[in-house]
Amino acid sequence: MGILQHLKDRFRPDRVTLQLDDIQALILRARPEPYVGIHAMLHVDDAAGGRDLLRRLAPHIPAAADWTEELTAWTGVAISHAGLKALGVPEGSLASFPLSFRQGMAARAEQLRDAGENAPEQWEEAYRDNRCHIALTIFASDQARLDEATDRAMSEYHASSGVTLIGTHRFGADADAKNPFGFRDSVSQPTVAGAGVDPQPGQERAIAPGEFILGEDSETGAPLEIPQPDALGRNGSYVVLRKYDSRPGAFNDFVRGQANDEAAQELLAAKMFGRWRSGAPLILSPTRDDEELGADPARRNDFDFSGDKAGIVCPHGAHMRRLNPRGERLTILTDENIHRIIRRSSTFGPKWSADLTAADDGENDRGIFFIFISARAFDTIEFLQQEWINRGNFIDLGKERDPVVGLHEEPGRFTVPAEPVRRRIDGVTTYNRLRGGEYMFMPSLTALRWIAAGSWN
Repeated sequence: MGILQHLKDRFRPDRVTLQLDDIQALILRARPEPYVGIHAMLHVDDAAGGRDLLRRLAPHIPAAADWTEELTAWTGVAISHAGLKALGVPEGSLASFPLSFRQGMAARAEQLRDAGENAPEQWEEAYRDNRCHIALTIFASDQARLDEATDRAMSEYHASSGVTLIGTHRFGADADAKNPFGFRDSVSQPTVAGAGVDPQPGQERAIAPGEFILGEDSETGAPLEIPQPDALGRNGSYVVLRKYDSRPGAFNDFVRGQANDEAAQELLAAKMFGRWRSGAPLILSPTRDDEELGADPARRNDFDFSGDKAGIVCPHGAHMRRLNPRGERLTILTDENIHRIIRRSSTFGPKWSADLTAADDGENDRGIFFIFISARAFDTIEFLQQEWINRGNFIDLGKERDPVVGLHEEPGRFTVPAEPVRRRIDGVTTYNRLRGGEYMFMPSLTALRWIAAGSWN
């Protein structure tokens, strides 16, 4: 059963409490499988021209009202703090946003542990010096539908003035939805309370809507602070955008160097990710990949780590277990429900193959846009980067870092618990290099119109 059909079967309109007709569809709508799309980065040179472009684009931004229904293409728009300022949003409103958003991703490099080859001075031009003001993303089910949606957006862009297109990047994946390392991506998504669907198998409950939608009650029982006025902040959310160049050849080389045969290599790769390439979790299929399980959204997330306290089946340091501990008892206590994120990541470049080597990594544009949505997006990404990705103290692994997305300025280690003696594997390097990113605000449809009209005037 596909993702969309699975959602439709669980959807109950009478349980909707959110203002879905005011929320951008991209927040709740799962991408199709297969999918294609495009990211476009724009710089606002003139406030009136930028607002005119938003006015033209607004009718093409769908609401989440029918988020479980078939839609062949849809567009989402997000704006950086520098972009809001360039659009003329008044200082009082700008100051009502979180400090980290006002500073921008590059200025938060220390908090994000973006150093060395991941440092902002190494980023692509589109993401430097607060140049990225507006990010436009289009997802589509096939190339023809993407071309139609892109043509509409470009027609509105060409009809406007005062805005410069500073970068575009096409992306896509086939029905397996696999990332540059050959693993099914964005498998685990939270259920948002009030969106009209019951929790998925394996989830204790839906997450409070205020963890994703501004103005709604959060996990604390009260809304988070929202940008002012309400017409600007309510029903919006925040977005973290990080573009990575991936090095699947170096990853392949590492795995081949640590395991003698193909089966052992696949097992080690799964131990590092926490899932097999199909998306089947190690916890449910410890010894072999299970394509049927990996393709089933009703079963592939129906687990936690309570029965694997020692990490024998899925190592504590595995990428998936780090970023979603699922009820695990952590050395550094935290509420995992306030760190849940809606993933909208997108893969670009040629498909993974087993014969790739490190020598191939520089020959093709291959990587991933790590994109997620959360009302606590900036606190969450900085927490993840500091604690769950680039440290190991919270799981008693000291300085050990995430084996997949961690920054390894020196070769690192990955620990595989085993009986009678655990195995410590040295030589982990950086397999995803940061090429740029930004902190963004995804306004409601009301807010888009409010900004476009310059309503503060």
